[in-house]
Amino acid sequence: IMGETNEQSAKKAKRALDKGMTVIFCTGETLDERKANNTMEVNIAQLEALKKEIGESKKLWENVVIAYEPVWSIGTGVVATPEQAEEVHVGLRKWFAEKVCAEGAQHIRIIYGGSANGSNCEKLGQCPNIDGFLVGGA
Repeated sequence: IMGETNEQSAKKAKRALDKGMTVIFCTGETLDERKANNTMEVNIAQLEALKKEIGESKKLWENVVIAYEPVWSIGTGVVATPEQAEEVHVGLRKWFAEKVCAEGAQHIRIIYGGSANGSNCEKLGQCPNIDGFLVGGA
């Protein structure tokens, strides 16, 4: 949306982590990317850029919260179904287990941020891989 590359976002996250801050690192795909069945590829590319910056440092990853925020739902009121959101969260957790730390995969927080609100959080919150919500309105 802001024209940042995956690499630019990852570098900013690394700077914040180096200062001891906790980072909420948002990933997400556009509607066109979703329709083209590229959802996981796009989200994983964003995480790969972050991994390139911070490596497998347990200390740094402990201060990362991953927020899946599908671009197609930001500010639109359109929310992913619980099944769609869970599928992406499972994929992100699997990537983390395989590429960063198998042990840490169950501990890293992966939250949902696509038009989360009081009426849809209850169903989304029942998904075992959704650890919370990035709530707000623009």
